[in-house]
Amino acid sequence: MPVAFVTGANRGLGFEMTRQLLARGYTVHATYRSGEGDLSSLAQPGLHLHRMDVRDEMAIASTLSAIDTGLDLVVNNAGISDGRWKRVEDIDFDTVEDVFAVNAVAPVRVTQLALPLLDRAGGGTVVMLSSLMASLDDCQSGKSYAYRASKTALNMFTVAMKNELAERNISLLLIHPGWVETDMGGPNAPVQPEESVEGILDRIDEQTLVMSGRFVEYTGRPLPW
Repeated sequence: MPVAFVTGANRGLGFEMTRQLLARGYTVHATYRSGEGDLSSLAQPGLHLHRMDVRDEMAIASTLSAIDTGLDLVVNNAGISDGRWKRVEDIDFDTVEDVFAVNAVAPVRVTQLALPLLDRAGGGTVVMLSSLMASLDDCQSGKSYAYRASKTALNMFTVAMKNELAERNISLLLIHPGWVETDMGGPNAPVQPEESVEGILDRIDEQTLVMSGRFVEYTGRPLPW
């Protein structure tokens, strides 16, 4: 039975990812920051819940040390939006630091601390929830300064470590989930969480070491850097 670790799993895409992984026969270690949220509706033998703030290195290490198996899949889903500032003069740099801590640094820290469990499983796949808004080529409208920049930084972190981790049989997948109807995406988003996660899982299924570091939409469409 494969084992997955999913951050930010108490709602939205993280919850749906957890639900569909369980349906596929995975054992899932699902994390949440402050409340179980929708996870309370998924009481199943294969589900293990962990309260964990992705900004807290000691909390991550403690959570992972409690897992007594290897990990086949790590899904770095936890993320936050920025202040949606209308002008450069409006940027709040305390918020910028928090956005970078959660969106860019935390996924790398989780990956780093999960390496012994991935090694124990003989390798695996690490998924980074990125965004089309990370693309330099696609940034025509601008704005969303901190969110865009944090996801671009995540992309670079991921590509920079892909060769090293390939030597350990670990493949990295950067994926844009689409504009999804979640708390972050809003009610006007055209993609439902179920559709997005089905696509993400298809991309995970087809992922190989040769593909490590690719940047694609949930549909499989390659995205511009």
